[in-house]
Amino acid sequence: MAQSVKLADDIMALVRREAELQSRSVAGQITHWLKIGRAIEHSDSFDYARIIAALEGKLDTTQLGEDEDIAWLDAFTEKMGQASDAEEAFFARRQRLGRGVGLDAGGNLVYAKTDSAA
Repeated sequence: MAQSVKLADDIMALVRREAELQSRSVAGQITHWLKIGRAIEHSDSFDYARIIAALEGKLDTTQLGEDEDIAWLDAFTEKMGQASDAEEAFFARRQRLGRGVGLDAGGNLVYAKTDSAA
C-alpha cells in the first residue's frame, strides 16, 4: 500500500535533481537511496564513515576494503563530475572576460564566444 511522506524542500530538490540525472522517477530515486542506505547499515564489510574520510582526504584509499573502494570510486566520480559553485563562478568570469574556458578533445584552448559573435 502506497504511503505519503513529507520531506523538506531541500531534500526533494536533491531527489528531483538526482532522479533526472539517473533517469529515474522521484519515487524510484527515493527507493534506490533507501535500499542503498539499508544495505550500508547492515553490511559488515562497509563503513560509510571510512568512505567519507577517504573522500575528504583523511584516509588513504588503499586502506579501504573492496566494497568500500567501489562505493568511494562511485562517490568520487560523481563528485568530480559536478562543478563547485567556485568553479562555476571562475569559468563564468573567464567567459565574460573572453579568456580561455577549457580544452577541446584535441587539447586546444577553447575561448568563450560572445553573444555579439553568434
